[in-house]
Amino acid sequence: MSERAGTDGAQDPLRRLVDVMDRLRSPGGCPWDARQTHRSLVPYALEEAHELAEAIETDDRAGLREELGDLLLQVVFHARIAQEDADEPFDVDDVADDLVAKLVRRHPHVFGDEAPGRAATADLEDLHVAWDRIKRTEKQRESALDGVPLSLGALARTQKVLSRAARAGVAVGAPVGDGLGERLFALVAEAQAGGLDAEGELRRAARAWEDDVRAAERPHV
Repeated sequence: MSERAGTDGAQDPLRRLVDVMDRLRSPGGCPWDARQTHRSLVPYALEEAHELAEAIETDDRAGLREELGDLLLQVVFHARIAQEDADEPFDVDDVADDLVAKLVRRHPHVFGDEAPGRAATADLEDLHVAWDRIKRTEKQRESALDGVPLSLGALARTQKVLSRAARAGVAVGAPVGDGLGERLFALVAEAQAGGLDAEGELRRAARAWEDDVRAAERPHV
């Protein structure tokens, strides 16, 4: 992996991060880091993503910076483990190269031959539809719902499939029935129609309720 230097000759911070991760993972480094696998790190990646979301939703600027770093660590850690694969090795540079190519490919309104002037006037909904179409073609998906992770929280996943179906022009009525699941689905559909994030709205309401509980627990003076 090549070393990249800044204009003052100092090593690029991202390259230093890669080097630190390499040291931790290599013989003589940290035993815990050396034992980790892609699978063992999954809970940490999920936890860091949730902590990042909390920092954003609570307007914690210092926390945002820290949690972005923790999430970046997960990317570098996984890329370092991937280097060791005997059959299909890749490193963080490969990850970055793939990402750059994907961003360019999925933004023809910015990087395409007809890009000049298109980005400023593009309709956001049309861009979403185009993004889904390009992604579906790339991954050779048969359904607009393919690729929505089963591990997503139920509210977030429901809203995601509703959004995907709507952008694909697939019109299906709400689930039939008046059970709790059907009523929750209807609430998520209401949030989707109103441009709200159902998962975020529930977290916000839960945080407000938690604050009330904590306040009620404090001794009255």
